[in-house]
Amino acid sequence: MPAGAYLLDLPEPVPYREAWDLQRSLAAAVSQGAMPETIMLLEHTPVVTLGRRADESELHIPAGAEVEVVETNRGGKSTYHGPGQLVCYPILDLTRHGTDVKRYCRDLEEALIRTLAQLGLEATRIEGLTGIWLERPPRKIGSIGIHVAKWITTHGYSLNVDLDPAPFTQWITACGLEDAQFTTIARELGRPVAVDEVRPVAAEALAEVFDLELEELPADEGAGLWPQPVHERLAGAG
Repeated sequence: MPAGAYLLDLPEPVPYREAWDLQRSLAAAVSQGAMPETIMLLEHTPVVTLGRRADESELHIPAGAEVEVVETNRGGKSTYHGPGQLVCYPILDLTRHGTDVKRYCRDLEEALIRTLAQLGLEATRIEGLTGIWLERPPRKIGSIGIHVAKWITTHGYSLNVDLDPAPFTQWITACGLEDAQFTTIARELGRPVAVDEVRPVAAEALAEVFDLELEELPADEGAGLWPQPVHERLAGAG
């Protein structure tokens, strides 16, 4: 029987550090049993994030570019987030989903594959690489970078919906991959695609893969747990 979980669907692009604060607050609450597991879906304002294996040589950001750079505790190297990209942060307790980090990464990849299949795109894994790709030639469309502490997950995946992929190749050596090609759902389908079109499909895929029954996070749930401006963000999402 599916376990009850919350879906926190934030409608406006969220600054990265604010979303990270929210993840940590949610992770603490889930760890303490104060609230159910929670799936966050959102877009970010423009940001380059650096994983634990990132190196400064990966950055090629031009002077004057309006983008934040944030060092994080997730795995992996550098990546870009911005409007037009769906970001998913599952706050899950892996003691309920198999205490296996590699399996968790594969499950996130499976959720991405199922999401893209519902939109008419056949995506795949590539041996030795994380994330999700379209083949012939290989084009990366979804990235994964996670953090697990005491079996509680933070960070997650990003899915390129409809954005300019130039920052992946011009601003950074994305994911540490030289000469990698990046693509979007819109480019592959040949039409504009709104992130809002993809959100419910992504939520359904995550619910299937992780055997969850999702309901919207109530605006007043755990109101005393959140730092400002996180509480205001939650209230605005209700």
